[in-house]
Amino acid sequence: MSEVAAMAGQAYMRQLSKHPLRTKAITSGVLAGCSDAVAQKISGVKRLQLRRLLLIMLYGFAYAGPFGHFFHKLMDKIFKGQKKGKETTAKKVIVEQLTVSPWNNMMFMMYYGLVVEGILS
Repeated sequence: MSEVAAMAGQAYMRQLSKHPLRTKAITSGVLAGCSDAVAQKISGVKRLQLRRLLLIMLYGFAYAGPFGHFFHKLMDKIFKGQKKGKETTAKKVIVEQLTVSPWNNMMFMMYYGLVVEGILS
């Protein structure tokens, strides 16, 4: 089994290297869908709400994955030339938490309320 996991990991890394934006978008969509399926089951729903699941996957695919891709490219430019280490990582985390995290939380809440919950539907 560990050999299969290693091969899958290598294949994923090859795709990430060849097609980073596409790979991150698909990964984000799949992970968003998995987390929503788990959240629905934990909340006690008898049957998964497929519409909700697909809309959450769309959010991950169309917004969260690409946004994260381009944001981290920007962070690499901002911190270009700095030594890679704990201090630089801490600076990046602080910048992200103070700038992008509130924005992403607001965007998700707006998307969830307006699109997923159906205010705009």
